[in-house]
Amino acid sequence: MIDHQWASPTHVSLKNVTFGRKGQPATLVAQNIDIGLSSRQFSQPLHVDAIVLQNGTLNISPNAAPLPFQSDMLQLSDMAINSPNTGWDLHAQRVNGGVKPWQPQQGKVLGNTADIQFSAGSMTLNGVPATNVLLQGAINNEQVTLSTIGADIARGSLTGNANRLADGSWQIGSLRLNDIRLQTNKSITDFLAPLGSVPSLKIDSLEVTDARMEGKDWAITDLDLSLRNLTLAKGGWQSDDGRLSMNASDFIIGALQLNDPIVNIDFNPQTAVIRQFTSRWERGMVRTSGIWLRNEKKLALDELVFAGLEYTLPADWKTRWIEPLPEWLNSVTIKKLSANRNLIIDIDPAFPFQLTALDGTANNLEVVRNSQWGIWSGNATLNAAAATFNRVDVRRPSISLNATDSQISITELSAFAGEGMLEATGAISQAPQRNAAMNLRGRSIPVNVLQQWGWPPLPLEGNGNLQLSVSGNLAAQTPLKPTVNGTLQATSADGKQVQQTMQNGEVPGA
Repeated sequence: MIDHQWASPTHVSLKNVTFGRKGQPATLVAQNIDIGLSSRQFSQPLHVDAIVLQNGTLNISPNAAPLPFQSDMLQLSDMAINSPNTGWDLHAQRVNGGVKPWQPQQGKVLGNTADIQFSAGSMTLNGVPATNVLLQGAINNEQVTLSTIGADIARGSLTGNANRLADGSWQIGSLRLNDIRLQTNKSITDFLAPLGSVPSLKIDSLEVTDARMEGKDWAITDLDLSLRNLTLAKGGWQSDDGRLSMNASDFIIGALQLNDPIVNIDFNPQTAVIRQFTSRWERGMVRTSGIWLRNEKKLALDELVFAGLEYTLPADWKTRWIEPLPEWLNSVTIKKLSANRNLIIDIDPAFPFQLTALDGTANNLEVVRNSQWGIWSGNATLNAAAATFNRVDVRRPSISLNATDSQISITELSAFAGEGMLEATGAISQAPQRNAAMNLRGRSIPVNVLQQWGWPPLPLEGNGNLQLSVSGNLAAQTPLKPTVNGTLQATSADGKQVQQTMQNGEVPGA
């Protein structure tokens, strides 16, 4: 219905309007459309001064029928806006605002160039709900400038400004998130996937204060984050002078839980300098600093400290040790490592062990080479107050080793057992075959101490002395026992002697 009143001769009102293509969702549905006319109608009958859409729905879709009018200004009053089947899956209600000028085209309801200002009572953008939304900015062909962004989101607030470039890249001038409380059923990978779905994302300033987020197998509480001058593109980052500062109460991803983590990183064109990483972990503390070298795919740590841990190794830690790391992590070095008062437990039923009050120091360690875990270079000394190896208790175990390109040399290995002491030296080849050899001597120790470690029981009792020389192959995916050869001499306290030879893991007659 068309309504025209002589009291307002330059205005025409349309009631209960529906416009669109047959068989397609309507481009426009409105209870009332007010059209402001001017003398321009004599030369451009379809270009009006102003159009006001009230109490209806505007569908922004590439397949939507183009609206036949243009105006110097389009004003929305209590409208709904939907944009399905586009890069912006948008659903907004109680929308008020305007577009100036309004020159709609096929697939572009808002036109190519315009200034925009909208508020919405509620909105869902790409599955993320928000309320009390305010957007101000401009459209310039394929570029969108949002000079003001404001919304209440996830029980918190969002403010900022951003630009979307013609190629789909985003530039965030500033973005601030306060008191966010977000829950999602997505994994951390799926949650962050949108960051990699655009050609690039340039962040001038991002501030997050007191955020709590939880998803599938991950959570973070009381997050404070400040990120400056960083661009994410093609799965990597670019920065001339970037900085990340972050702290939280808890960070959980899978089985990893960090308490009170603090991270400070400086970004440069080819490096990321880890100025600080500290966290409480497994009832203890971990601290490190160092540098990431992008071209070399190398993490070089100046310092790594573990203190007071009570850590049970994952059941599959041996498998993880021999599996290659991702291609992007080629090398890890540690200039100085310190361990203090740690409890390390392995519950593998085949050979469980526990180290109590483990201390240690190491220098110039290379623990990853060519994306493979190992001890490729450096030296280390470790000792503990007590230990249990496959249910055999020892006291004050200690080991010193030195690694080179060719082998790992165990220069000292000792522990107190029973009333005596075990001492050993050995070497492990760095070649893939991992040939290993060890010489062990025991004095005044239980003569059958080696039984739980793989040697058959001896026909002796009580304490005695042992002399063992053994070699084997520690190659990955290769059973150890069939490769072991060696000799054992044992003398009991009453003078009885036994000499045995092991071949291919078996002692004939034992």
